[in-house]
Formats: sequence, C-alpha cells, structure tokens
Amino acid sequence: MPVGTFRVCLVVLTAIVNHPLIFPRENGTVPENTEEIIQKMKEREETLRLEQLRLEQEIAEQEAIQKALEKSAEVVKESKEEKVRWDMWTALSMVIFLLIELWRQDFQEGIWQDTGGEEDDMAVLGKAFKGVAFPDKAVLASFYEKRILGTTGDMARMREMVEGFADDLLEALRSVCNRDADMEVEDCMGVGSMYENWRVRKPFVCDLIVPFAPPEPYCFRSQTWCSGDSFPPAEQGYGTIKVCRADEDVTGCICDKTKLGEDMLCLLHSQANITRPSSEMEDLLCFKNTQYLDADQVMKWFQIAVTKAWNRISHKYEFDLSFSLLDSPGALKIKFRSGKSIAFNLTPVVQYENSDVYFISHFPRSSLAADLPSSTHWFLSFAVYERRFIQLVSKTLPANACHVSCLQILSFLHGKQCSLTGPSGLTNYHLKTVMLHLLQACPSQDWAPEKLEARLQDMLKFLEKCLHEKKLYHFFIGNGKVPAELGFPIIFQGAEPLNLFRPFVLHRDVYRKTVDTFHEMLRNMTALINEYTVHIPLAQTNGIHKES
Repeated sequence: MPVGTFRVCLVVLTAIVNHPLIFPRENGTVPENTEEIIQKMKEREETLRLEQLRLEQEIAEQEAIQKALEKSAEVVKESKEEKVRWDMWTALSMVIFLLIELWRQDFQEGIWQDTGGEEDDMAVLGKAFKGVAFPDKAVLASFYEKRILGTTGDMARMREMVEGFADDLLEALRSVCNRDADMEVEDCMGVGSMYENWRVRKPFVCDLIVPFAPPEPYCFRSQTWCSGDSFPPAEQGYGTIKVCRADEDVTGCICDKTKLGEDMLCLLHSQANITRPSSEMEDLLCFKNTQYLDADQVMKWFQIAVTKAWNRISHKYEFDLSFSLLDSPGALKIKFRSGKSIAFNLTPVVQYENSDVYFISHFPRSSLAADLPSSTHWFLSFAVYERRFIQLVSKTLPANACHVSCLQILSFLHGKQCSLTGPSGLTNYHLKTVMLHLLQACPSQDWAPEKLEARLQDMLKFLEKCLHEKKLYHFFIGNGKVPAELGFPIIFQGAEPLNLFRPFVLHRDVYRKTVDTFHEMLRNMTALINEYTVHIPLAQTNGIHKES
C-alpha cells in the first residue's frame, strides 16, 4: 500500500513540474535560434570542408614532392652503383691488360724460342691460306729441278772468278797504301746467299767483306748497344768504334779529365803518348773533332784506294772495273768487252773484339729500314756465324735435306711477286731468318727431301704469324740456344731479343704494302710454279741459266 501511494504522488509531482503554465520556458524563441545555429553550422561545415580540401591538396603536393625526392635519390643511388660497377670493371680490365702485357713481354724475351708449342702454333695459323691451292709434292719437285737446281753450277763458277780477282785487287791495294799511316787491309771473306748456296734470282751478286785495322800504335775499341750503356731503340743493333792508342787505358786516366798544372806530369802517360791533334785523327778516318770512326770517311778512303789499286793492275785484265751504285759505295761491276757484266760488293768491316761479328760500314737496305743514327754508328753483321750455323746443322740433317730448297722457292716466289706489284718491306734476310728459326725448332728428320711441301708451308705460316704480330726476332741476338760449337759471343746471347720487324710499327704504309704483297704471293703461288714448270722446257731453262 505505501509503495503504491508513493508511485501516485511521484506521477502527480512530475506532471505539475512539466506543465508549461506553472514553469514557463526561458527559450521561448527556440525556433528562431535553431535556424541561426543551423546556418552557422552549415557555414562551419563549409569552412571545414574547404580546409579539408586545402589540407588534402597540401598533403598530395607533399606526397608528390616526397615521391620526386625518393625517385631522384634512387636515380642518384643507381648512378653511384653503376659508377662503382663501371670503376670496378675498368680497374679489372686494366689489371687483366697489364697481366697480358707482362705475359707477352715474358713470352717475347724468354719463351719466343721455346720449341715445345711450335706445332700448336702452326695449327691455329694459316688464315691467309684459306682458298689457296698449294702445289703438291710432284709439282714442287719438278719446279725445283727445272727452275732452281741448275743455278748452283753458275754460282760456283762466279764465286771462284770473283774471289780470285778480289784477292788480286786487295793485294794491289796494300801496295799503294802507306803502311805507316793508312789502314791495314786483311783478306776478304764471302758471306750471304751466294756462299750459302740459296740465291736463285739474277743478277748474281757476291758479297765480300774486307776487315781492316788502324796503323800502329793505334787500335779499335768498340762499344755495342748491349755493352751496358743505354741506347735508344733506334740504335739497337748498332755500335760505335773508338780509335785509341794501343797503350791507352780503356777506362781513361785522371790526367785526361783533370788539369794537373804546368809543373806536374802523369807518371803513366808521357809527352810521347799524347793523342794526335784533331787533323791527324781525321787522317785516321774519324768524325770531325772526335775519336770515333766515321763510316763515310772509311768508304771514301776505300773507294780511292780501290781506284788506285785497279789502275795498277788493270793492264792484266781484259775488262773494265767501275763503281756501279751511288747509294752502295762498295758495289763494283766488272764489264767485259762482250757486253756481259758481273756485279759484286766489296765492303770494309771492323772486327768486334776477337769474334767473327763485324761492324759493317754500309749495309744493303730496303725501304723498310731507317737511316743510320749517324755516320759513327756501325751496323753489326752476324753473317759469318749464320753461314757456320747452316753448315753445322746440315751435318745432322738427312741426305738432300729440303731446308735450302724451301728458302730458294720462297725467295723466288717473293722476288717474282715484287717484280709484279712493286717492292715490299720483306727482304731475303727476313726469309733466311725464318728458315734459321725453323731449323732450330724442327727435328732433323722433318727436313727429309720428301717433306719439302710440309716444310714450305711451315715457313709460310711462320712468316704469316710474324707479319701479323709485327715481330720477327734476330736469330742470334738473345738466343740462349745457339750451339756452343759456334763460339758465339755470350754478350749477344744474353742481350734482349732484337725485333727485325720493329720498323713496321713506325711505317704503317710499308707494313700494309708488305702484307698485301705476301697475300698476293700466296694467291699467285700455284700459277707461278706451274708457269715455270709446265711451260718452260728443261733445255730452255738450262739455256736461261747460262745467260749472264
């Protein structure tokens, strides 16, 4: 009951409180205020919307800038990585290049004469032989017999005649010279292709060298590019010759370098041993104001002496003698009344110490060779040792070995090609150097006569390799495998190998001409051999050999 009464009282009280007449509302203008609030809310909402759009735009711009910065950072990072990679590859390439260059130098100085890989080298060469029909054994043998073999007898008769006349001429030269003032002339020696029995092309020319020495009390003291002092690359293969008194110290005395004063004398050198004045040194064929032997002065003296000697003995002979070439001072020609002639070279030389190496005053040159550094620089000739090496090796080869035949055929083909297309940088000396290298590299049995075709191909491939690399090393200089029986000077064996093809690097036009001539010779080889084998009868060939 009390609970029910309480609920009724609570309802009545609530009704009274909420009645509008008893307690009037203070916000009687609620409708008008509501519209104003709503308007303000809309304005605020629009403001917020615009602010939101502005913020979104700013955020988008910031994101775009951030992406651009990130992209540029990635590009910079990638470029740095690429540069690092490029630097690494460059450094690696340089290291590889240096290693290859060091290997090449080692190969040139030490391994170039190693014969172990010779067959492998031959296997990868011969690119120029593609499409070239090489003559077979029968054609080569027939060509050699008909075109080349018959020249041997002509060479022997010519050598005998020239040597006899040269001995007589030099004897007369000694008689017209002043033994107290002029140079002392020794006996001549034959060198070159005529004396190694492989010259095939006419005119036949005998090469004779004439050693000479200064009058007493003078002597020659020589210095080569490998003696210890540094020589530029252009002077490698040359040397100088100093004219000294025999009792003069090689190293020189201090009195020659220091002023001792008028009241002091050198106990080693008296007044009688003072070097001759410059005018008298020129009488000894030295370069002006020096003690070095002048090649030009020597050749002038020798030409004058030969002319005087010929005038003394000319009445004994029924021919004339004259100097034939201006650019080769030692070139002489014998002219018979019948119109025939014989040419030979008589060249003065100076012996190197006690060896058979000679300083030669003038050397036959091709367009490939450069001029002498000066007239006091003398070219070194190893022709005597080359002849001895061929003779020594020939004793170990089979009977009728084909080494000389290969050289003769190659020399003939190259000469014929040069007559068609003009001269090239290759000389017969280069061809002989190729043969000398292969003689040392190949076993003796490989030079049997039936292997002529194979060895000729080896020579051509070896020459092709040398032309491609522009490297053909002198056979003796730097060759530690020279037979001890030859007695070859050790100083030249221990020297740096001398590249005979070095001028090809300096004269690219001559090199290109030489390579083109070589390739043209390969293409024309079969045609030339067939021409002189098929179309020239044996009788006619022998008749040609007998012509002068």
